[in-house]
Amino acid sequence: MAEIFRQARPALSEEMALAEGIRALKLALGPELLILTHHYQRQEIVALGDYRGDSFGLSQRAAANPEARFIVFCGVHFMAESAAILAQPQQIVQIPDLKAGCRMADMVDLEQVEMAWTELTEIIDVETMVPIVYMNSDASLKAFCGRRGGLVCTSANARAAMAWGFGQGEKVFFFPDQHLGRNTGNRLKLWPEEMIVWNPEKPLGGNRPEDIRRARLILWDGHCHVHTRFQVEHVLKMKEAFPDAKLVVHPECTQEVVALADACGSTGFIANYVKEAPPGSTIIVGTEINLVSRLALEFPDREVLELHYSLCPNMFKIDLAKLLWTLENLGSVNVITIPEDLKAEARLALRRMLNLST
Repeated sequence: MAEIFRQARPALSEEMALAEGIRALKLALGPELLILTHHYQRQEIVALGDYRGDSFGLSQRAAANPEARFIVFCGVHFMAESAAILAQPQQIVQIPDLKAGCRMADMVDLEQVEMAWTELTEIIDVETMVPIVYMNSDASLKAFCGRRGGLVCTSANARAAMAWGFGQGEKVFFFPDQHLGRNTGNRLKLWPEEMIVWNPEKPLGGNRPEDIRRARLILWDGHCHVHTRFQVEHVLKMKEAFPDAKLVVHPECTQEVVALADACGSTGFIANYVKEAPPGSTIIVGTEINLVSRLALEFPDREVLELHYSLCPNMFKIDLAKLLWTLENLGSVNVITIPEDLKAEARLALRRMLNLST
């Protein structure tokens, strides 16, 4: 045991030194620096952030702090892009690791969407179709929706966004997460045959012309590997072990898992669900493990359990060393830059989303 402790001490001392260096730079820079941390970040990163939350909420925070000249986004690349889209001209957005991407966001690109749009023009009047892109996507796709009369949505407002889309047109083209799209369609009482999946590797997305004409919701064949890792068998096993527990899951899970849950919602919804649960209760959570572990620490008077272990490896790429390195090189490394024309169109799609509540 003593040998194990001696081996652990250097790592612990190094972590403490890195954290102290970050705190010192934060103190020196004051309000000029804003560190944003997503819910799925490591605990030691979250502890050093100025704000934590979901991707869009954090981007809004950045835009609402004009005195912050440097914005360091501890999340994945599309999140930092969203912050850069909404940032004010004098603000510089950086990410500690440019390789912190998103597998789901990588399942679709602008060329594929434009090709699908062209194919669809052969079957339907695309002027009656509204594109909606999930926040977990490249800036070019947000810009596509901006110029095509569509908008961006988050997992928190997907229902309102899709309802808006159906108010604007006859069909909605939703990408890239088919499961968030299908679960949202289910909430809006669409019939299964009114929802089809578009596979970009197949002609007409793998659909017959009559299926496309009948469909109201066209779903891109994409998914989040973190949330599709949860299976029905995991739910049944945990419910058997903890029959009095409540299960809350993210809407990026499959519809079969969502159907067995007591509640379903965004990362912010899940955090609030656990917060409002009565002391002594047991809550099983189906989302990324870092959030589940943090909630268990924050609410020791209730039992917070993981539905199944599921880690986002891209979120995990950001550590204390990379954060400190970014702060030591503010304005010069891993700066997120987006062409102004693209930024303007993407901002239009984001603003349409913001107007949903007004």
